[in-house]
Amino acid sequence: MTVIGVSDLAVSFGTNVVLDGVTFALNENDKLGVIGVNGCGKSTLFKLLTGEIQKDRGEVFLAGGKTLGVVEQHDAFRDAAPGACALSEMIAAFPELLSAEAEIARLEEKLQHADEKDAPALSLALSEAHAAFARAGGLEFRARCASVLLKMGFDEEEQKKPLNTLSGGQRTRLALSRQLCREPDVLLLDEPTNHLDIETTQFLENYLAQYKKCVLVISHDRYFLDRVTNKTLVIERGRAKLYEGAYTASAEKRKTEREIEERHYRNQQKEIARQEAYIAQQRAWNRERNIVAAESRMKLLAKMEKLDKPTAPPRAIRLSFGEALQSGTEVLTVKDLSVAFGAKTLFSGLNFLLTRGERLVVIGPNGCGKSTLLRLLLGKIPPGGGKIVTGYNVTVGYYDQENQNLDAQNTVLDELWSAYPRRTETEIRTTLAGFCFVGDDVYRKVGVLSGGERARLTLAKLILSEVNLLVLDEPTNHLDIDSREVLEDALSRFGGTVIAVSHDRYFINKLATRVLAFPTNNKGALTDYRVSAKGAAYDEFSAFAHSQSADLSPAAARESVSVRKSEYLARKQSAAEERRENARRERLKKEAAALETRIEEIDGELYGEAASDYTRAAALDAEKSAAEERLLQIYEEIGV
Repeated sequence: MTVIGVSDLAVSFGTNVVLDGVTFALNENDKLGVIGVNGCGKSTLFKLLTGEIQKDRGEVFLAGGKTLGVVEQHDAFRDAAPGACALSEMIAAFPELLSAEAEIARLEEKLQHADEKDAPALSLALSEAHAAFARAGGLEFRARCASVLLKMGFDEEEQKKPLNTLSGGQRTRLALSRQLCREPDVLLLDEPTNHLDIETTQFLENYLAQYKKCVLVISHDRYFLDRVTNKTLVIERGRAKLYEGAYTASAEKRKTEREIEERHYRNQQKEIARQEAYIAQQRAWNRERNIVAAESRMKLLAKMEKLDKPTAPPRAIRLSFGEALQSGTEVLTVKDLSVAFGAKTLFSGLNFLLTRGERLVVIGPNGCGKSTLLRLLLGKIPPGGGKIVTGYNVTVGYYDQENQNLDAQNTVLDELWSAYPRRTETEIRTTLAGFCFVGDDVYRKVGVLSGGERARLTLAKLILSEVNLLVLDEPTNHLDIDSREVLEDALSRFGGTVIAVSHDRYFINKLATRVLAFPTNNKGALTDYRVSAKGAAYDEFSAFAHSQSADLSPAAARESVSVRKSEYLARKQSAAEERRENARRERLKKEAAALETRIEEIDGELYGEAASDYTRAAALDAEKSAAEERLLQIYEEIGV
């Protein structure tokens, strides 16, 4: 059953067309991922669905009796009552149950003072009220509120803190918790994994995967999208297209679509050029039958349905980090490092040696000390104990999402160019384009940029720096998928060393060679894990952590390691098979291109030199038939 749908939806702000002709429909159990570059209209689509802004054209349909819930990125609980806390706001999300509780209390009070005549009727009413309250979940809704808050990272103390003491991230998590408890029929989530650590994100993934109702989620978290969604809506240049499958599956389909569109466009352009050459040749001969033939071809050409040139994919830019002279082999040595704030010890006895070329990713729950560790390593705060030794010829570049040191009066272009005055304008603009600053965007003032845009500009500045040690604190926060892939591509080709704090499992999988994991609730020691399977760092570490937490016997632990090794070898074999299959497809594509070229050459000869040579024409026609048959076989194999 269709629960929500839109038809030909369009909206503009002034002369800027944001969305145009958006159409899709979702059933009860559908989980839709909405993706696209920052500013493409994803949040605007949600506001159209909720009626917050008016559409210029089109229709929004919500099935009768269905409820709609939305969690936005910003300004959660701005109108909260004074003294409200997280738990009270959760409970207030159930006004019908609170009203039922009040009615039960009223009936109980009335029954206590009722005479024998009214008591049976009141007793029956109270019994019915109790039964209705229980059916609606009234007996467990308060406990459920506290349980969801706990799983979303609010301990008992934080649940009772006044809302005005909570951070923006905590308020966003609270808004998400309220909607999860309410369980609306259609749930709209705008960047739900922002401000969530990995453990909380995994809880949300599991919850949504089992959620038996419709979900629409805007997210740049590719791992999250792959685990939660079964459909993907791609918004690009004001248009939207619905794909079956989660992020990775839809990305493969989009890639194949583009290849087919480009091939069909190239083939049609070649055919048009061939026909135009034939027309020109017939006109040049200028005999009556030649003129008739030319006019006939012109009519056929005029009737041909012309294909539009396919638009280039949004991300076609490769950037590279500038790199200083090579550092020594030992980049950073940490011995017995500890730090505490008052009576709270964040960590102690930390030891590790970071060598040149390693990619160390630091993970752990929010508030455990990950960013503090980075500031310690950079010498920005003193350690409580132990020491940190920086190796020979180490030059550091630091990305801190909170303190970006940008001049609000500069334009975007000037901000980057003033930092690197020896770079050419082309180099500066190319770098900015890699982080979605194109056209007139480069002339905007830094002071009017959003938090996400400032983050992208800071990363653009860092990418041009000449360093050999990059220290990155949540580098993918606020970046859309295309910008994340630009950053990941640049980091994968960076010849130096990287230390990064991240909750982005896709990023960790792709780049990490080593994982430093803080324990939950500061219980236990930090885990320093070296990755063996390239490209699957988080998955491998997660399997290792699970085997450790299961408190396995030595024999079971060895078996677990053996299983992980088998899984790694299976992944390796699967990757090899995939490479062989990709190589085979590439060979077929090259063969198809050669056949297409040969068919064009045959057509040219049939209409040219062989037009009056029947023997030659017959041979060419037979060759063309064989080539076309083989070409169709290849098309079937590669899915054209």
